[in-house]
Amino acid sequence: MRKVLVARLDSVGDVLVTGPAIRAIAADPEVSRLTLLCGPQGRAAAELLPGPTDLFTWASPWTVVPAPPADVLHIETLRQFVMEEGFDEAVIFTSFHQSPLPLALVLRMSGVERITGASVDFAGSLLDVRLRPGEDFPEDQPEAERALGIAAAAGYHLPPDDDGRLRISDPAGPLDDELPEDYVVVHPGAAVPARMWPPEHSTAAVELLARRGHRVVVTGGPGEMELTAQVAGDHGIDLGGRTDLRQTAGVLAGATVVVSGNTGPAHLAAAVGTPVVSLFSPVVPAIRWAPYGVPVELLGDQDAACRNTRARDCPVPGHPCLASVTPAEVADAVERLRTTSPTLRENEVQR
Repeated sequence: MRKVLVARLDSVGDVLVTGPAIRAIAADPEVSRLTLLCGPQGRAAAELLPGPTDLFTWASPWTVVPAPPADVLHIETLRQFVMEEGFDEAVIFTSFHQSPLPLALVLRMSGVERITGASVDFAGSLLDVRLRPGEDFPEDQPEAERALGIAAAAGYHLPPDDDGRLRISDPAGPLDDELPEDYVVVHPGAAVPARMWPPEHSTAAVELLARRGHRVVVTGGPGEMELTAQVAGDHGIDLGGRTDLRQTAGVLAGATVVVSGNTGPAHLAAAVGTPVVSLFSPVVPAIRWAPYGVPVELLGDQDAACRNTRARDCPVPGHPCLASVTPAEVADAVERLRTTSPTLRENEVQR
């Protein structure tokens, strides 16, 4: 029997897309304990994933923005935890632009004997199983499949009855009686400003959807209440700041369609089986980061000048990649998804 540490140190969406790979490891009968090492931004998502036995939160100096100091005391906190737990093995999950090597060094110095990760850089003795992106597997693939490839290299595979889609354990039940039976969610915010549709466009889309007969619910975190109030206006139901991530999952699960930028709630919608109108800024590739495993309408200029820059703030005046998308285009996309995916939607909600 093995005690395995899996690591995903970044944000909500990153943790959610790693979920299928984590389930693959948890399904192995030789794994007696599976601990998920996550960052503070991803903790709420980690708590929703089926598979981990327990969680440990640590702010990585090479992942978190803004970065905590990489001092001896901070690194020692992680090293002591790993040493005390006595893990037999670690699997480090990263995106295409991240390196597993800093964490691998800490884990090796903490006594972990077998470590798997994907690295374009020479890993020396830091990785026992090293996948070379672009050689051992293609980089232009969905992040969920990339993570499954890392798990497979470590020797872990999904069981036959697992379809590999994103999944959470249980969304919250209905928030309250305020929500109608049939509604569309608009999530106007984004943790990264470059991935956000202009707020005035979101406001106009809510108004247009309401004029077309749709009930609209607007979601957002505690720091987005001014934004959600503006976007909801007199035409939408404003839930800004009123839901935690599990409750937000419940709201998304009850929706017929979710409208969102490339941010955590888009992946949360995929995890509860709800189709997504994805307002996708090409600062990262859509082939890797579009919502996975559900019907998607991808909007936004994928050939814009900001393409593949990984910019947090839009480097192009006027934010043309998303500002060029009209509220009418979004409303039309919502109606196409409502028409074409009801059967899949019903099946996913029942899972």
